[in-house]
Amino acid sequence: MENDNEGNEKEIEVIEKKEVEIIETMEKFGRYQMLQYFLICLQALFVTMFNVNYVFVAGDINYRCRIPECEGQYPVYNTTWWPNKNIDRCTRPLLKELTGGTCTNDSFSDAVAVCTEWVYETNDTVVAALNLACQPWKINMIGTMHNIGMALAMMGAGWLCDRFGRMPTLIMCSVGSCVGLLKIFTSTYSVYVLIEMLEATISSGAYTAGMVLMIEIGGRNNRVLAGVIFAYAVYLGETFYAIIAMFLPYWKHLVAAIYTPSIAFLLLIFVLKESPRWQLLNDKTESAKKTLLLIAKKNKVNIDREKLLSMNAEDLKKEYKINSYEEREGFMAIFKSREMIKRAIVAVFCKFTVGFVYYGLMINSVYLPGNRHTNFMLATAMSFPGELMSLYLMTKVGRKFPLIYGFLLCGILCVATGWVPEAYTWLKITVFLMGKLIVSVCYTGVITYTMELFPTSVRGTMLGVSSVSGGIGSLLAPLTPILNSVSVVLPPMIFGITALISGVLLIRTPETKDTPLMDTIQQVDLAKSLIPRKNNNEKIQITYEFNKDNKD
Repeated sequence: MENDNEGNEKEIEVIEKKEVEIIETMEKFGRYQMLQYFLICLQALFVTMFNVNYVFVAGDINYRCRIPECEGQYPVYNTTWWPNKNIDRCTRPLLKELTGGTCTNDSFSDAVAVCTEWVYETNDTVVAALNLACQPWKINMIGTMHNIGMALAMMGAGWLCDRFGRMPTLIMCSVGSCVGLLKIFTSTYSVYVLIEMLEATISSGAYTAGMVLMIEIGGRNNRVLAGVIFAYAVYLGETFYAIIAMFLPYWKHLVAAIYTPSIAFLLLIFVLKESPRWQLLNDKTESAKKTLLLIAKKNKVNIDREKLLSMNAEDLKKEYKINSYEEREGFMAIFKSREMIKRAIVAVFCKFTVGFVYYGLMINSVYLPGNRHTNFMLATAMSFPGELMSLYLMTKVGRKFPLIYGFLLCGILCVATGWVPEAYTWLKITVFLMGKLIVSVCYTGVITYTMELFPTSVRGTMLGVSSVSGGIGSLLAPLTPILNSVSVVLPPMIFGITALISGVLLIRTPETKDTPLMDTIQQVDLAKSLIPRKNNNEKIQITYEFNKDNKD
């Protein structure tokens, strides 16, 4: 019996010491990935707060026209002498002749004039600090300029990641975002807007660098997990921002609270590591070896240390299959294929819709009846179950039909929100939040579906085009509150119609669940022309054989 136990212990020891292939070093998810993911998601959480800062920092406040004849040196918003009639806050009621030297409710005539000076209820937002009363386009332009900066960051961050590395780009963007602190010291609108755009252009690049780094260090089986974790970091940032804004309503205190910690991200230099794959691609072989050895040590992966240290750059690249490049078709080849043009139009419009509706609903949540901080926090919280619903539906049901029904339902809910009277506060907010929940499902689903719609040869290019389209949607979203001055029904109506159009367009694209990815545009066209539409199983089988034959 004792001999048997000794034999078992030796067998266990042999198994524990069994070496794994060097290529499998990053496939085990362990302490190394946990730490790196936490650090990346921490900065993503703060960058998200920067990206929605204008919702409260540039939020609307109550104000009225100033009447110099009736007010002292330090006027207050609430007065007893204001005329007892409905007067637009951009209009000044004209006085009759004063009797007794003080103003009363009866001191005003029926005549009005355009207001040129205002009294603000509070100085909690930049509307009061920069005197932006009755200039809704200027207020909403702050958010638009921020999103222009985000679009510029999306175009430039990818190049920075490839040229200088994922880790330095991430740290540079995170620390550089502290430029947003300069907004506290500005007193002119043009300078404020310039700083807003500059800060967004710097900080938003951290999204791209962080996401790429998480995917590359997580291994093949953890890429979906990386996307989900990163998305939750973004949602947490939105929620935390609403909570902080509740306790720090004054805009300068709020800006200082969210931007100051970004300086501490400089410490990431000592704990955040570069992607080994990027190091190999850029001939930083020795650095790659050190990183791989660190990963193996932290994750307790038993690799042949001597073999790794003795490998030259070429051998290590072959080990990670770095040299296996695929022939890529040009971007213009898309326009020679009717099927590709159709897919491109649908993908671009759907990406525009999710960006426009998602951020549009989030920004307009502060205009719902009730507490604006609570409404914003509830709107952001809807993203959490939305992410889980999307993962379940995309895995169990498919890509196409959940998106079709999702966009259609989102459109109906958005339209319904606009027509529910504000007197029914609970019903209006509930319908609004349901619309936000459904668009969150679509937001994640469209990312996956777009990747699968396009062949390998142009997938990266079309994902870039689609991302720019989504950026344009989020760019226009901050302008929609201007329409509230015309009718509060207009913004939700526009969101609803846009979502309904996307749902209808998706009818024209194929289901991609459980189908192999195409490699070239030629394969897409050939599969479309040869495969009978009636037999979906045959379609999948023929497509599979076609891909297999081409690879062989």
